[in-house]
Amino acid sequence: MSLNLPLYSNEIEKILPHRYPFLLVDRIDECEPGRFARGVKCVSANEMQFMGHFPGHHVLPGVLILEALAQVGAVAVLTEDDEAGKLVFFGGIKKARFRQQVRPGDVLELYCELIERRGPLGIGKARAMVNGKVAAEAELSFAIGGPSDE
Repeated sequence: MSLNLPLYSNEIEKILPHRYPFLLVDRIDECEPGRFARGVKCVSANEMQFMGHFPGHHVLPGVLILEALAQVGAVAVLTEDDEAGKLVFFGGIKKARFRQQVRPGDVLELYCELIERRGPLGIGKARAMVNGKVAAEAELSFAIGGPSDE
């Protein structure tokens, strides 16, 4: 797939099936299909999760940081010519660590490198940063499938 970077939300929606409120990547700045992708999420107080997490002390839930990282990794997978139009499912999460809180106003820098691949299964090493400091990191396993693979 030929990419004209950066990719913004409308172009990302052509690659990922996610839509508001669950599309958690605002921009893809770098991508080498099948190898890695780097993107950004601009955290805003207007997002729905902050209605309940936590009133008076907004913190982006760690699971949403991991989901944003997985979506960046899915862009790296789904921009491969043979994988375009498929779905990428979570297979597991290992070594997840949360190093600092992410709050509205932060720009979450997302990076996922595909480190292992066997057929439709693989592992990505992912890292989220704010202002050059690690906010979260994890190994994310995935499975590539399609709507008929239920």
